[in-house]
Amino acid sequence: MNIDWAHFTPWSALAGGVLVGLAAALLVLLNGRIAGISGILGGLLSWPRTPGDRAWRLAFLAGLISAPLVYSLRAPLPIVTIEAGPLTLVVAGLLVGVGTRYGAGCTSGHGVCGLSRLSPRSLVATVAFMAAGFATVFVGRHLL
Repeated sequence: MNIDWAHFTPWSALAGGVLVGLAAALLVLLNGRIAGISGILGGLLSWPRTPGDRAWRLAFLAGLISAPLVYSLRAPLPIVTIEAGPLTLVVAGLLVGVGTRYGAGCTSGHGVCGLSRLSPRSLVATVAFMAAGFATVFVGRHLL
């Protein structure tokens, strides 16, 4: 394994982690809700919802979308290259969606919020996410 030291950014990664943790903690402390993105988006799409419930969900998602734009005012955004075709991306997206439904939550809900609450279900889900990711990378890079 080689680490690309020229592009290793521990301070911005630390700041991002602190902001994610702070946002998750504030959402649960001030709103009593878990910051699982799939649950937030899913709750926004289900009907009917109270106006206040819709407002916080929209505000949270707007923050997720606008954060990179605000960051780009301070520093250039990294160049993203995707080494997969459109079909692979569509299949991957569908598999993530199905896994999110079967796992009763997404990586942010289980990995960030569930683990911090010491949830056994979230620990199992996070281990499963990580194992599936490791296996996928191994198969994709070494066997195919």
